[in-house]
Amino acid sequence: MSGWPGKFIIGLTGNIATGKSVVRKMLEHLGAYGIDADALGHRAIAKGAPGYQPLVETFGKWILDANGEIDRKKLGRLAFADPEIMQQVEAIVHPLVGQAVDWLAKRSPKEVIVIEAIKLLESDLRKYCDSIWVVTAPLEQQLIRLTQKRNMAREEALLRINSQGSDRGKIAAADVVIYNEGSFEKTWEQVLKAWKATVPAQGETAPVTLATKRSDLKQQAGKQAPPPLKVKKAGPKQAKEIAVFLSKVSGKTVSRAEVLAAFGEKAYLLLYRGDEVVGLLGWQVENLVSRINEFYLAPSVRLEDAAPLMMTEMERGSKELQCEAALLFLPPTQAKNPIWAKLEYLPREPRSLGMRAWQEAVRESQPPGTVLLFKQLRKDRVLQPL
Repeated sequence: MSGWPGKFIIGLTGNIATGKSVVRKMLEHLGAYGIDADALGHRAIAKGAPGYQPLVETFGKWILDANGEIDRKKLGRLAFADPEIMQQVEAIVHPLVGQAVDWLAKRSPKEVIVIEAIKLLESDLRKYCDSIWVVTAPLEQQLIRLTQKRNMAREEALLRINSQGSDRGKIAAADVVIYNEGSFEKTWEQVLKAWKATVPAQGETAPVTLATKRSDLKQQAGKQAPPPLKVKKAGPKQAKEIAVFLSKVSGKTVSRAEVLAAFGEKAYLLLYRGDEVVGLLGWQVENLVSRINEFYLAPSVRLEDAAPLMMTEMERGSKELQCEAALLFLPPTQAKNPIWAKLEYLPREPRSLGMRAWQEAVRESQPPGTVLLFKQLRKDRVLQPL
């Protein structure tokens, strides 16, 4: 790989709503660094980003919304209905996405990088890939994902799907084809098998101890102290263990299958005392923003002891993934604890965050009835204005 020496590049593609992002998350669980090129395309046209002004000059101010941002839905409907307009949009956006991908890939400490892009094979990104993976799914599943998860009307969903044509050409160009038409577990089995065959040296990532509260090792009043608190990164193999803990602390029955499905979107950190799970942090990284929307502790664990360990490890992982910011969503009573201010997580309103990507991340991820705490993880941005 001449552009990024020492790195193995998986190019991940497939038609709309086939489940590419779920497969990318699975590869991230196995140790790859994931880049969502389509999300970078959204960033490239945000107000103040380098693609904004060229698009406004090309198509006019009617593509803007009330806040002066480019209305992506309006532009998308136009582009998907007219191939010539699609080419104009791509001529502006694709070079910027390529620059951003290059920026992220060069700085990633991971040896395996997966680039997810719906137009991967039609763009310059293809030439950088050592292995092409294609995800496919039945039409009805594509329609369900677009209408239920993205709130599209069925007619618009069909327009998006039909504008891309058959995926036979993508499948013919693939080194690996993932048939995402069953359960998470069946798709995971395909991904794990292909990972081991494609990147033999990597293997499956096993959970390891990442952080320990050393003060727990002290003895008090002549008695042996309890085992130290330890944070471990969980994988799909720990789905049953996670389900049991969540059922215990949330008061709701959570199944192993539900946890496995959640692994298609997020990662988990588990807090142990000895062999017992006493805490859980559920988080996901999308568009260079970490979103923590699950934080549970057993009654026997103090928040002041657990939060620094769990958040430090989450931040370590986020910085490794080159995240710009972390969003923490907590119940109001838990959010009031002074420990969060010590860890530099401060209450914010979404409109005060400045960057559109951060504001959108809040709208997409904030559970009802929670408080937003925000921390900026780094100052430099991937797509700076030209």
